[in-house]
Amino acid sequence: MPASLDANCQRNPTGKRGVNSFFLDLFNLTRKLILVIAMTYTTKLPADNTLLTPKVLVILLDGIPADSLEATSTPNIDRITAKGRYMRAYVGGDPGTESESPTISAVGYQSMLTGTWANIHHVYDNNVDSPNYEAWDFFRIAKTQRPDLSTAIYSTWEDNRTKLIGDGLDAAGGHKIDYAVDGLEHMQDQFPHDRAANYIKAIDAEVTARAIAHLGSVGPDLSWLYLQYTDDVGHRYGDSPEMTSAIKLMDDLMGDVSAAISERQENHPEDWLILITTDHGRDALTGKDHGGQTIRERTTWIATNHPNVIAEAEETPAIVDLLPTLLDHLNLHPPQPIADQLAGRSLLKAAPP
Repeated sequence: MPASLDANCQRNPTGKRGVNSFFLDLFNLTRKLILVIAMTYTTKLPADNTLLTPKVLVILLDGIPADSLEATSTPNIDRITAKGRYMRAYVGGDPGTESESPTISAVGYQSMLTGTWANIHHVYDNNVDSPNYEAWDFFRIAKTQRPDLSTAIYSTWEDNRTKLIGDGLDAAGGHKIDYAVDGLEHMQDQFPHDRAANYIKAIDAEVTARAIAHLGSVGPDLSWLYLQYTDDVGHRYGDSPEMTSAIKLMDDLMGDVSAAISERQENHPEDWLILITTDHGRDALTGKDHGGQTIRERTTWIATNHPNVIAEAEETPAIVDLLPTLLDHLNLHPPQPIADQLAGRSLLKAAPP
């Protein structure tokens, strides 16, 4: 969990766990209803070969090491990858070189958003003091080349939009996000903060429910869903039954999101690329910490629904590969100076000549 929220959580323990439980139960009940309501906005496609419009949904589930995910039953993520692929991946740049990057949350997010390591994007911790906005995020690339593309972010951490993406800042390219769900962590009357981060679990559920409604009814061209709870559980409990339960909760939410995307594809001429990943692993001793360059802290994963991804054995993918992959799917091309600084490459197979 970002350091700023962790500190806030420790300073503001309320003990109102019953309130959090009430909201979580309410959100778990209503997310199914929201999914059904969202689907009523769709219309049936004609039975022809209409050209499909490419769409991308990037999902980041915070702080889930690859071995923990693989040891947990995740039927919904498995269904997403059934026609695509699950791959182990890595974060942290190249150890011992200028690209070596801390295995810390915001550092990983920015590497995913910009396709560069910390030596280029200049985010080295969760404070995000001086990001280099000359490392363009994928929303900026998309909006610069095609201003008509619709964009969305659904996030449990507001700084993803305001600091990392820098939405609305001239230096970061101005307004790039057409629809945003974030900032709920500041609504302490509705989500009272507690040491166990049950309020983050409730916010994750609410963010996901709103994302499902928007994905189902609008179907933005490029969107990012960020959920935080698993990292909070990892910091508090480490490798534990609690972490396993948190991963299963994320898998349940992925099932709801996947159902919304499937419904969109059945009722609209759209080709959806789903990319699910995490931002870092955890230490091997307890599973509570991260930030260093050990193998487990660097080892992450990518799950995708797309059948046209490279074979895993060709080269271990990295978090910086997501930006060129989604641009490839959307048929977008960054300006040459931006392309020249990218550290990643597309995971999609080249089309046959």
